[in-house]
Amino acid sequence: MNFSTAHMDLPGASPAPELGLSCLSFDHHSANFALLERIERHTDALTDALGSVRANSPGGAVVLATCNRFEAYFDQAPGAPERALHQVAELSGISVAELSSAARMRHGIDVAHHLFSVTSGLESMVVGEGEISGQVRRALTHARRAGATTPSLEQLFQRAANVSKDVKRRTRVQTRGRSLVRLALFLAESRVGDWAGTRILLVGTGAYAAATLAALRDRGVTRIAVHSPSGRAEAFAATRGVRAISPEDLEAELTAADIVIACSNAQDPLIDAALIERTVTPTARPYCTALIGRAPEGSATPFSVVTPPRPRLFIDLGMPRNIAPDAAQISGIELLDLDIVARHAGVEELSAEAEARKIASDAAQEFAASQAERDTVPTVRALHDHVHAVLEAEIARLRSNPAAAELLEPALRHFAGRLLHQPTLRIRELGRAGNADAADAAVRALFPVAGPDQHAA
Repeated sequence: MNFSTAHMDLPGASPAPELGLSCLSFDHHSANFALLERIERHTDALTDALGSVRANSPGGAVVLATCNRFEAYFDQAPGAPERALHQVAELSGISVAELSSAARMRHGIDVAHHLFSVTSGLESMVVGEGEISGQVRRALTHARRAGATTPSLEQLFQRAANVSKDVKRRTRVQTRGRSLVRLALFLAESRVGDWAGTRILLVGTGAYAAATLAALRDRGVTRIAVHSPSGRAEAFAATRGVRAISPEDLEAELTAADIVIACSNAQDPLIDAALIERTVTPTARPYCTALIGRAPEGSATPFSVVTPPRPRLFIDLGMPRNIAPDAAQISGIELLDLDIVARHAGVEELSAEAEARKIASDAAQEFAASQAERDTVPTVRALHDHVHAVLEAEIARLRSNPAAAELLEPALRHFAGRLLHQPTLRIRELGRAGNADAADAAVRALFPVAGPDQHAA
């Protein structure tokens, strides 16, 4: 079963190739972060190349690129994932052999099952993360604007959005707030003494930056500054009540910040080891001095006891990396990146995850059945056309006797409807069971029905 899309061919025209759903996927399950990072550096070029299918071949494509996955969903002739893999190799400079070892190719019902699981957060590095559904929605929007969708892709992605809502409504997987951002901040909890007094520098202004800002405010952080390598910091800050940092002031802000969180989609590191070394000064404020004692009640001399200063924390949520990896070797610095976050990204509520996966699986089965039923439409239409042609011929014969025609025509039309009802239901049932071809062969063996090209004419 490949969810093929039927094409009615005009007389004399070359047969249109049969389309079907397929998918090429690279994600953290099959590829290491180094390879994903190399692919991510070419996201824009790959999205344009893989999404421009309508200019040179029938069908369509939707490209989904996030910080830990790169996927392309196709409604094209067979072999689309293989062709796309070679395009990825050509544009990225990565060998076909290396890409093949990390790629996953899916067809038919497996495409629906995978996308439904992805959109529901079940395939994310943090199971149940909430950001992915919005990223899937934006991928479809981008493909629409490029004219690269098809009815089958539209139905697939719209159904995926509904499945995500069902998972969120019926399970607790997406209600725990365990997104990638929140997990990174959770891992930082033990290193932060007082969130309210912490000074944060946020690098980036995209969806992850907005999610990070919301998560920080949930923790009571108020001292937040934002820097954007693309120059969007002013607009981002103005609508969110934070400070914008210009490129000229970046180094000073790095020196003053307790925690730096980088989540830009820049293709090259924004913060290298040399820049960090210039910001590690004796006067730099340690971020994790924690109050562990209080002045006795009524004491005239308050006192506090603090833990010894620990390294300043840099959190890198960028893919590709926003912070050069060798920054972790600098004394006085601790780097928390996606590799470290991934090691702590287990799911706690296994029963909720199992329930969510069953919802996705059941939805994929239903989607496959509904798509297969659509394959019987030409057969049903041909059978109806044949019966109604016979009916019209009989009515025309009766019209030579107006009195008889007036009495018999309504009865004949009712009879035709009754005659077609059960065969129509049975043909659709066969289609849902994956036997559309058998139903078509049976109808054409029993009735002199028109073929698809004759019907289209």
